[in-house]
Amino acid sequence: MSLPPAILQVLPALDAGGVERGTLEIAEAIQAAGWRALVASAGGRLVPALEATGARHITLPLATKSPFAIWRNAAALADLVRAERVSILHARSRAPAWSAWLAARRCGIPFVTTYHGTYGEGFPGKRLYNSIMARGDRVIAISRHIADHIRVTHGLASLVIPRGVDPRRFDPALVAPERIAALRAAWDIPPDAPVILLPARLTRWKGQAVLIEALAEIPGAIAVLAGDPQGRDAYVASLRALAEQRGVADRLRIPGHIADMPAALLAADVVVHASIEPEAFGRTVIEAQAMGRPIIAADLGGPRETVEHGVTGWLTPAGDAAALAAQINAALALPPEARAALGGAARSRVPTMEAMQAATLGLYRELLP
Repeated sequence: MSLPPAILQVLPALDAGGVERGTLEIAEAIQAAGWRALVASAGGRLVPALEATGARHITLPLATKSPFAIWRNAAALADLVRAERVSILHARSRAPAWSAWLAARRCGIPFVTTYHGTYGEGFPGKRLYNSIMARGDRVIAISRHIADHIRVTHGLASLVIPRGVDPRRFDPALVAPERIAALRAAWDIPPDAPVILLPARLTRWKGQAVLIEALAEIPGAIAVLAGDPQGRDAYVASLRALAEQRGVADRLRIPGHIADMPAALLAADVVVHASIEPEAFGRTVIEAQAMGRPIIAADLGGPRETVEHGVTGWLTPAGDAAALAAQINAALALPPEARAALGGAARSRVPTMEAMQAATLGLYRELLP
């Protein structure tokens, strides 16, 4: 009896983030289709969740950018392709993509990439390094913003498959009040204080400093910067120092990684996306919309495609703390019926995980022998 098709996805690691979550969601869809889902990475906290879908994880040192390691990983991936009779290799990040491309060429199977970012070109050789993401037999762009970047940078047309929200997790009706109360208690939120949540990994371009600057103009509110610091202790220290300078240190919370994001979003009165560089898509934006929360996003990159200003959220100039403060104050002043109407409009228009999965499986079917 012939084996069902096997799809092997490769990425650096399985910790937290949009790339990782998308990998799990596609692995689940592959398994549900009766195929075999394989994922190779250096491992991480999401491996158990991946394996719970029925997919198999293979641990390889794919997070390294060393040319020698890339070559060695290519050999390991080629061996895996042959042993598991893999039908398609799907890469989601540049260093693993080089290994996967080499393995796919050696084994004569289709190579797919998902282009997850605009990838800077500030160093010599960076354009060549980045170009691997445009060498797929099919190239997936996660937004029209990224599709435009691929066309301008590589002269290539791509297939736009937006990220989507999992309704089994991001549904307000599924979150018990105790989960919300537990998070607010963990954050030490006073009973009547409004909460402004910025969910993003702690790195400069995500704009945490912009929110801290804005917080000085938002009386009584608590700002929660929820995200994995990823070893950026100096950056976290600089945020705390800025809060001290602006006199808002007592109203700043930096709790680190939060596993229960649906409850975190419902624990917030306003959710903020404050990136100062274009976001490829902005998954936290649509997750906030799915939970019916007022979302304020920087007016650049992917969120322009998912936030309709004044209808499903608001857009503010990137890096403009005064404009952000004014919009947050306006959002906090909304009467309950206006807040409910905005939340309902956002929930009705949010892109879904099911649509993303169906489109990706359709692409795979085109490539299967």
